[in-house]
Amino acid sequence: MAPEMWLWRHPRASGAAGRCIGQTDLPVDPRRAKRLAHRIRRAARLHGLPRVVWSSPLRRCADVGRWLARWGWQHRVDARLLELDFGRWDGQPWTAIAHADVAAWEADFADHAPGGGEALSGLVQRCRQFIVAHADMGGLAACAAPQPLLVVAHAGWIQASVLGSAQGLQASAWPAAPRHGSLTRRSGLQ
Repeated sequence: MAPEMWLWRHPRASGAAGRCIGQTDLPVDPRRAKRLAHRIRRAARLHGLPRVVWSSPLRRCADVGRWLARWGWQHRVDARLLELDFGRWDGQPWTAIAHADVAAWEADFADHAPGGGEALSGLVQRCRQFIVAHADMGGLAACAAPQPLLVVAHAGWIQASVLGSAQGLQASAWPAAPRHGSLTRRSGLQ
């Protein structure tokens, strides 16, 4: 049984505006990280959630987890939670990326690796691997439901996690990006 997931998008990163940001490790204002950590802590108290938070190793997610760790939480880092790797596009202004290159990605949205990085099908596969790895980490009884997963994630990861498969995915069907700091709840594998 797949776990319920509470996914918070990381706070807005400094220097991201107008740039293609995937695995570029940008900082986040410590006050924003702390505010999001407070919201996560409050949600855990209200809903009886575990005091364990997962994040990608990138600062814009991990900084939130580090705040929670200061308050006695377990903070676990997993590279499967990284944002899409945009290869040579990563960190570049969108205006510096050739329109023809973006069009090539849109034409084969699921399997084209933008900037020579990672295809969306690879990101969807990483999401599934993370979720499946946690499906058996539930209660003590063999049939108990797994504990909910609390995750500070990237927009692309959250969007990919709602897809059952990237097969046949069109750019027009890609889910809308959640706002910075917002919560997305989902249960099980689609």
